[in-house]
Amino acid sequence: MKSDYNIIIIGGGPAGMAAAIGAKEAGEDDILILERDSVLGGILNQCIHNGFGLHTFNEELTGPEYAERFADKVRELGIPFELETMVLDVTPMSDGRKAVSLISAQRGAVTLTAKAVILAMGCRERPRGALNIPGFRPQGVYTAGTAQKLVNLEGAQVGKEVVILGSGDIGLIMARRMTLEGAHVAAVAELMPYSSGLKRNIVQCLDDYGIPLLLSHTVVDIKGKEKLEGVYIAEVDENRKPIAGSEVYYPCDTLLLSCGLLPENELSSGAGVEIDPRTNGAFVNDRLETNIEGVFSCGNVLHVHDLVDFVSEESKRAGANAALYVKEGRKGGREVNVTVGNGVRYSVPSKINTDALPELTHIRFRVTGVYKDASIIIKSGEREILRRKSRILVPSEMLDIILKRDKLADVTDDINVYLEEVQS
Repeated sequence: MKSDYNIIIIGGGPAGMAAAIGAKEAGEDDILILERDSVLGGILNQCIHNGFGLHTFNEELTGPEYAERFADKVRELGIPFELETMVLDVTPMSDGRKAVSLISAQRGAVTLTAKAVILAMGCRERPRGALNIPGFRPQGVYTAGTAQKLVNLEGAQVGKEVVILGSGDIGLIMARRMTLEGAHVAAVAELMPYSSGLKRNIVQCLDDYGIPLLLSHTVVDIKGKEKLEGVYIAEVDENRKPIAGSEVYYPCDTLLLSCGLLPENELSSGAGVEIDPRTNGAFVNDRLETNIEGVFSCGNVLHVHDLVDFVSEESKRAGANAALYVKEGRKGGREVNVTVGNGVRYSVPSKINTDALPELTHIRFRVTGVYKDASIIIKSGEREILRRKSRILVPSEMLDIILKRDKLADVTDDINVYLEEVQS
């Protein structure tokens, strides 16, 4: 069985499949996708709600339908993939190749080698242990994604009286899903003064079903030792500390946690990839290449996206750039840093090679809070590259600024992305 490849892609979800397609369409044939699940598609297989594909296919699809289109394309292009395969580590070698150690029923425990590796492992949910909620560990406390899998894939009923902590998109969607399954969702509590989910999900999943969203609230205690009996929800102040005396008891048998997603970067860290503490993903340049030559990162393992269509677009670029790297090696030239300022939490990429610019360069970022009537500014030194007014900017929506080559052609100073309030 073949053990040496030009490109190995770790992850067969939407990012991994799109990266493989991007590499294949760029002319690279020697590709292998490694996926730990028994089917391609990743998290999309349990996302049976609609809303996917509006940008990519100009139509509304469910998660499995969206995944199937990419899986069909992978098969149509003849891209090999191996399922039920767990990658254990990635190690850069002295000759520039990368050693990928894995274990699977098909191969056993082996090490493959590749000229380029694309990291597309996706992300996981933040568990209860990271939230410091007091109380025992009773039956009935789930992450929203776990509950989604149990309900949508296993046909299980996880509870009848539900409270949700966190207004992430999965939590909002599960509020609707639990209602449709016959449960009563008493409330969705959110620590921040704004929702961390998309506005459309707040409207379609909460407002349409009369489910209250409690902003600046959090769970301060869990009652029940063997089985969940209820939770106390309290209001928090501007420092996100519970306000004494504001506690309200909600009897429930199910608590769903939707408190953020964490990129799965254990493999990346083990390989020596530098991780951005703001995104918990890799630092990458405009070709989505990490600090390790020939190792690329894309999708939710790079930074958490709100739309899978953006994951697919970004990952296709990563695949095409990996194919270009296999043919031509790493691009030399001057790299300028991309920094962030007022109101911007992070940017991807963190470096741009101004001597080897593509036709279009994407700068993606999230804001730190809710901003109304603000301008997005991109500057290099004293030169203003872009100024764009926006009526409202929210942290739940990732922003994508696309700059043409001529906008960046003469840039020599670092690029700064920040917000400026529009003067009335």
